[in-house]
Amino acid sequence: IYSGVNLINPANNEIVKLFIANFGVMEYGTGDVMGVPAHDQRDFEFATKFNIPKKIVIFKDDLSSDINLWDKSFTEEGYLVNSGDFNGLQNEVAKEKIVEYLASKNLARKSFQYKLRDWNVSRQRYWGAPIPIIYCPNCGLVPEKVENLPVKLPEDVEITGFGGSPLSKAENFVNTICPICGAKAKRETDTFDTFVESSWYFLRYCSPHYDKDIFDKQKVKYWMDVDQYIGGIEHAVMHLLYARYFMKVLSDLGYLESREPFKRLLTQGMVIKDGAKMSKSKGNVVDPDDIVNTYGADTARLFILFAAPVDKDLEWSDEGIEGSYRFLNRLYRLFANNAQRLKNAQKKDQIDERIRELLYEINSCVQKVTNDIENYHFNTAIAKLMEFVNFLYSFNPEDEELGYFKEALEKLAILSSPFVPHLACEVWEMLGHDSIIFTQSWPKVQKEYAEKSTVKIAITINGKLRDTIEINKDTKQEEVEKLALQSEKVKKHIANKEVKKYIYVENLFSTYMY
Repeated sequence: IYSGVNLINPANNEIVKLFIANFGVMEYGTGDVMGVPAHDQRDFEFATKFNIPKKIVIFKDDLSSDINLWDKSFTEEGYLVNSGDFNGLQNEVAKEKIVEYLASKNLARKSFQYKLRDWNVSRQRYWGAPIPIIYCPNCGLVPEKVENLPVKLPEDVEITGFGGSPLSKAENFVNTICPICGAKAKRETDTFDTFVESSWYFLRYCSPHYDKDIFDKQKVKYWMDVDQYIGGIEHAVMHLLYARYFMKVLSDLGYLESREPFKRLLTQGMVIKDGAKMSKSKGNVVDPDDIVNTYGADTARLFILFAAPVDKDLEWSDEGIEGSYRFLNRLYRLFANNAQRLKNAQKKDQIDERIRELLYEINSCVQKVTNDIENYHFNTAIAKLMEFVNFLYSFNPEDEELGYFKEALEKLAILSSPFVPHLACEVWEMLGHDSIIFTQSWPKVQKEYAEKSTVKIAITINGKLRDTIEINKDTKQEEVEKLALQSEKVKKHIANKEVKKYIYVENLFSTYMY
């Protein structure tokens, strides 16, 4: 309903009509909303229903300039139009500029609004830290003396599931003495929300046996901040919020120098089966014992790590389990088929092209798997291992190449060990080693073999790809042109034509134009 009241927009002095609507946004400012029908869907629908003019103020070149042709509001980023001196500014930049302008006119000031709400930390249950508050008939609500802390949970409590907190029925716990006047008093029977404990446990881990304070400040100074936090997506907001809150409170109290608990965050995805999150309540849980008994623990590990990126939801698949099992059998056969030949294998001094190619594949795998593990890209690390296994099957080593082939299998076993530890131990022993694979150093990249000595050059003619050739990296331009012209595909397309221009970008492409 139009109220009959008009307002003035302080940014451009234009008249703004005041409407009374059946919706408000109480958590936003005072609850009154500046309607922007062209750029807020709720305002768009309100303006459409009551025939209120819509004004475009954020635009993008692929939009129609006739708002009557729009079927919904435009809420993406763009540049300002119909905005006076602010026209042409990117809308996020314009927000800052408009506030600066209004502040210079003493019409506004920049501030932050925090959507903080009270945190109810009490729970009517046994499990939790007792709240150290005493109710005295004379003194009222009284905190327990510091020297009596912590208040410990009684162990002779009956858990019935009925009638409020179990602690309220534990008379030896409830009945106590007022720490101020000595009168008979009652303890608080609610316990703290377990978030109160889990919000700072990482600080206690730094000195778990320290009994002189909440934690040893010097140990905390040495160990904190936590380098990597890994947790479920369902805890990505609440637990992190509470943990950061506790850090800041403890810092304000002088217990900590740092104000942030975690350097990096990784939230792993959920397991989905039959279109829903896997859970007992839904009855779609897969018993891991069945997988282990049928396929082995390594198969289950490999499937879970390979089926999806760690931060994405994983769709459970019986076919995926079968596929992982087949790969592990293929991996085992690679070692079993070659183990006897490799036990006393020695490396030859001369490195020919085949050995150089093998060394490149070894170091390419080491580099990729190492980087992917460090960045939690386990699925792509496993994919690289699978590629490497395929290459090793195709290599078919001659007797004089067995020393380097043994090196390839040794590094394959070590690189596989974080994903399939049981099988990795088994194949390591197959190669004649008495040591445990987990005591071995992680392979390092040999930089001289990490890159191929050859590259593939794309040959294009008038902008169209016609062929590719493989050349040594140090091949001169004249030789590249000569090799390109020897290609039958190139000859076919430039036969009887005059080449007007030739372009060569080293190690990338060769182009002809006629």
